[in-house]
Amino acid sequence: MTRIVLTLTILLLLSTIASTQAADPVAIPVTRDSETIDLLARLRPNVRSKVPDGVTVRQTTLHGGKQEGVELVTINNGRLSITVIPTRGMSVLEVVSGDVRLGWDSPVKDPVHPSFVNLEGRGGLGWLDGFNEWMVRCGLEFAGHPGLDRFTTNTGDAAEMMLTLHGKIGNIPANDVQILLDGNRIGIRGVVDERLFFGPKLRLEAELWTEAGSNTFTISDRVTNHGAGDQEMQLIYHGNYGRPLLGKGSKIHVAAKSVHPMNDNAAKSIDNWPVYDAPTPGYIEQVYLIHPLSDADGKTQAVLATADAKTAASIRWSTSQLPFLTIWKNTTAEADGYVTGIEPATGFPYNRSVERKSGRLPKLAAGASRTFSLDFAIHWGKDEVAAAIAEVAEIQGKTETEVFDTPLEDLTE
Repeated sequence: MTRIVLTLTILLLLSTIASTQAADPVAIPVTRDSETIDLLARLRPNVRSKVPDGVTVRQTTLHGGKQEGVELVTINNGRLSITVIPTRGMSVLEVVSGDVRLGWDSPVKDPVHPSFVNLEGRGGLGWLDGFNEWMVRCGLEFAGHPGLDRFTTNTGDAAEMMLTLHGKIGNIPANDVQILLDGNRIGIRGVVDERLFFGPKLRLEAELWTEAGSNTFTISDRVTNHGAGDQEMQLIYHGNYGRPLLGKGSKIHVAAKSVHPMNDNAAKSIDNWPVYDAPTPGYIEQVYLIHPLSDADGKTQAVLATADAKTAASIRWSTSQLPFLTIWKNTTAEADGYVTGIEPATGFPYNRSVERKSGRLPKLAAGASRTFSLDFAIHWGKDEVAAAIAEVAEIQGKTETEVFDTPLEDLTE
């Protein structure tokens, strides 16, 4: 009898297991809550009462996976919602207004904590492990393509070092992050130090400002050399745009002295360099190098407009601060990162060794600083978009853009 009961029990267990395997398993989610703080609630009541209606400032700490510990600060001016990532060098994750977003759908879905980014991975391309922001700064000691460059060691000897893609500053957490209130203006400030014993001693003081109810905002930065000797530096403002601004027939409007393809692949499509394709699986990126024109005040402007010219985003900056512009076209499949880069910079994104030989590599004297200011706007409706494009045309004037069908000279040895 005992043996029969035992056999029946085993059969029942086998039946239960088979039934469980055939059905969907029960999923019990592990807590991955983010923590959000209303920073304006910390103000004294008499001060908070002066904050413009509709303005909010919130800090969020992310949890789970590679985003563990990443801090976001979102400033909403009542019209624009701007999310800054102090943990990632004061990069801007996205800017949203209604159904318009400055940003893109990267295959990297969450903001990645720098501790999970190995810059030297994949032959110096590890920076891409965390690349999903709308605006990320590249620099400061070096930016651009990875590869070998020469330097002088602490013993005075000549040596080689591997430079990684786009430098370190976008993967250094900021210090002394503050929210700034000035009448109707709301801002955020953070300090990012790129310092090394027997190496660069550079500091980025990064600020972003907007005004209540405005469709505009400004990035204002200062880079200072705190070392006792001259220091080379590079800075690229790597702005990245996807849907809805990017689509088939979207166009970049730039006032330009000249346009060069960066390589032979880009040269194949030089006649169509300002116009974008629909998502194209297998598309190989195309990069165009521009010497922009400026107006009487030394300012230039670039405008990315949709095919129907009903929505656009613009960037305005000083060519004395950022004399070069790179347009990166990566109209690949949506799943692979459909995006374009509009990138004012101190130089072009070649390896630092090329920039040095070309004369495009600036130096900061001991204790010296350089300032950089970029104005951004979102434009709605045909009239606003047309006005922004007209500003570019006015800067262009009667100067004809010289478009080259051969790559800009590569000065590497």
